[in-house]
Amino acid sequence: MQTLSDFDRQFGTDEQCRAFLAKMRWPDGVRCPRCKASEKVYALAARPYHWVCKSGAETVDKQTGEVLHCHKRNGYRFSVTSKTIFEDTKIALNLWFKVGYLMLTSKKGISALQIHRVMFGEKSTHDYHTSWFICMRWRAAMAGDMYQPLSGIVEADETYIGGKDRNRHWSKKSAQRRAAAGVLPFGEAKIGYGKTGVIGAIQRKGNVVARVIGSQDAPTLAGFVRKVVDKKVSLVVTDENKDYNYIDRNLRHEAVKHSAGEYVRGEVHTNNIESFWSLIKRGVVGTYHNVSAKYLPFYLNEFSFRFNNRNNEQMFADLITTCSQ
Repeated sequence: MQTLSDFDRQFGTDEQCRAFLAKMRWPDGVRCPRCKASEKVYALAARPYHWVCKSGAETVDKQTGEVLHCHKRNGYRFSVTSKTIFEDTKIALNLWFKVGYLMLTSKKGISALQIHRVMFGEKSTHDYHTSWFICMRWRAAMAGDMYQPLSGIVEADETYIGGKDRNRHWSKKSAQRRAAAGVLPFGEAKIGYGKTGVIGAIQRKGNVVARVIGSQDAPTLAGFVRKVVDKKVSLVVTDENKDYNYIDRNLRHEAVKHSAGEYVRGEVHTNNIESFWSLIKRGVVGTYHNVSAKYLPFYLNEFSFRFNNRNNEQMFADLITTCSQ
């Protein structure tokens, strides 16, 4: 990553940011974000970084099912920020870019409150939720960092993120909640310790993939590992959780027995994925203090993207390319 002074020189104005966004978004020329056409797309002379598409194509909105037209006469007008995380924003792009830079250079994350203090000041008229919204938009864009199947030696493990039961208010402790609920009907989910399960897999000296899981049964754990690893992976290492025994009989699988005091057996260990879990939990405890289960997937996106691009000098440029995915 470039230094802060270099970043300010490259992205000091809104004009510079728009030019860079257009370059990274359309390296082969401007395309309509609605119909993906590159022909019959005309720049609007009176409005820089705005275009009109008159291809006459019809597309269907995947979310609403609405039929959309790029009419040959009136056309469909769009800008460099259309269909991106910056769409309809009233905040200058150079501030957006600076927030993204600060998030990428903070190994354990940076809170929205800290962003608010640094970017807008303590007495700013901007609401705190503006900073929070910008941060969450960047985290959503980081999900565009599509992973390749993990190969070589892969470690897989699950962890649980949430507050400790002893630190909760008496009425919110797990034992009290179970007592208040009484006997649950057969088949209804039991009341646990209020933590959210997360599973991850990491390729040694490579990338990591982390996902929130609703249940911790064998189909979920083994299915995740089968999905993220390459069929020619040389070794899959897990802990002694028996649910991992159903990964794939054609894959070489070894387990390290933590209950027996074993943590390393030659090349069999899960130290890399556990180190990644430690990084996330230090960020939650020391930086964010509290992360709800609803937004936890976005924070996993952030930590995974930062980890996977730790040696990438063009990390910010690669992030910009995911803003419209």
